Amino acid sequence: MGTDHPTHRPVSRLARAVMSLFAAPRVNMREDYEKVRRLQRQMAALPAMRYHDLDREVRSADGGHSIPVRVFEPSAVRRDEVLLFFHGGGWVTGDIDSYTPACLTMAEFTGAVVASVDYRLAPEYPFPAGLEDCHRIARLLLDEPDIAGVADPSRIVMVGDSAGANLAAVTNLMLREEHSAMPGRQVLLYPVTHWDHDPQTSPFASVREHGADYRLTNTEVQDYLELYAPDPAQRRSPRVSPLMATDLSGQPDTLLISAELDLLCDEGEAYGRRLQEAGNRVRIHRVPGALHGFITLPRFARPLREAYEQINAFLDEDAGGERP
Repeated sequence: MGTDHPTHRPVSRLARAVMSLFAAPRVNMREDYEKVRRLQRQMAALPAMRYHDLDREVRSADGGHSIPVRVFEPSAVRRDEVLLFFHGGGWVTGDIDSYTPACLTMAEFTGAVVASVDYRLAPEYPFPAGLEDCHRIARLLLDEPDIAGVADPSRIVMVGDSAGANLAAVTNLMLREEHSAMPGRQVLLYPVTHWDHDPQTSPFASVREHGADYRLTNTEVQDYLELYAPDPAQRRSPRVSPLMATDLSGQPDTLLISAELDLLCDEGEAYGRRLQEAGNRVRIHRVPGALHGFITLPRFARPLREAYEQINAFLDEDAGGERP
């Protein structure tokens, strides 16, 4: 599988000014996360959409709570894979309601059934609560793929964006450690893979170049991490920062998509390269001129369409082929 390691192009002052118009309003995430959640749900509900979905609940491993799962069926099913989706939102915001438009788009653009997991959110449920929910659903579907209507675990594709991509990556590392059944593929969209987003200390140039002006800022990422993993030592754990893992072997075929103007761009691509070095089949694609979170854009948006071109090409390939 191919990979591309483009350098960051300088962003002109005019382009930077235009792109900053699309920045999300600056909020104090520690104080305003509940307001952000409400706003996301309101935006997702407008306009009303017709779609075919199925809501289910799965009991947690300890039986203490239920994990909602929403299944979206495209108007025309063209694939026999099931996409198991973990949403973004910094482990603090986002849910199956606010991500319903994005999941509908995913189902329609890929022609695959999408199962979206409503994992528990911080700060009410800090690490590892959300990860445990994602692991529970993944393990259930991989151990019993007939529940998802597929013949074997290789037809399960793990997909996540941002914090959800972090959860997908970490879940697959856990499954490998447990010698469990593994999905055939994973699609990681602009994942969080590292614990340090301070422009003074981060090892990644994109943190310094794109962490102040655009849709996601250094401060917001650090706030999210601190709400998700209150103990600083936890943030350096591979189960919060998968780039810190010492063994990345035995992972599913991977498509890693980054956004050029995203402060997470470099750490995501670094994770893709580490996966390659560990012997996994990996394709890395950077969407030029894209901001963080573009998978939730309207269907006509160029970055979103380019991402789905890559995702469909990836899904069209034979999984589990020759290793690099």
